[in-house]
Amino acid sequence: MPIKHKYFEDQLDDEEMLLLFRKHPVVMRKQLIISSVLLLLGTLPSFVRPEYSYFFGGLGVGLLLAGVVMFYAWMGWYFSVYALTDKRLIQVKQKGFFHRSLVDISNEQISMINYDVSGLQETLLGYGTMTVQTYVGELVIKDVHHPKKIQKAITTKLREHGFLNSTQPFKSSGNSSEAEYE
Repeated sequence: MPIKHKYFEDQLDDEEMLLLFRKHPVVMRKQLIISSVLLLLGTLPSFVRPEYSYFFGGLGVGLLLAGVVMFYAWMGWYFSVYALTDKRLIQVKQKGFFHRSLVDISNEQISMINYDVSGLQETLLGYGTMTVQTYVGELVIKDVHHPKKIQKAITTKLREHGFLNSTQPFKSSGNSSEAEYE
């Protein structure tokens, strides 16, 4: 049996990657604002002493600090991924440089996948919240980029692999108006 390409460290040897997605870059908006303020604060020394060296020196320090803040935010966004394989749905969250958490849900446990896009900002920028319903609870994924496309892709892939049965879980009984479980 040929060895498959591993897309992430925790991928099992017999596991096939079906879909990989991450959150919308809008999750870095707070750090972008902080970086912009740091960049502007870097020019303050030129008000104390109006010389080019103070202006460009302060601007350089502000740029360096803004770069550190944005790199930290980018790293958390880039390395936080969601992977759907033929066996499981995996959520990898990177928080800072040294904290990483993983949530692993077997595909057999997934019963329903919903999405919600609410508000002007989410509608205009194309992000929303996805909820993965399982038999033991739910996994809420906020700020998903194009949640409608991702929900459709996950549902399609799971159905292709025999998960998420599309048949009705209820059947109606003869004269009774109540539904029963099969």
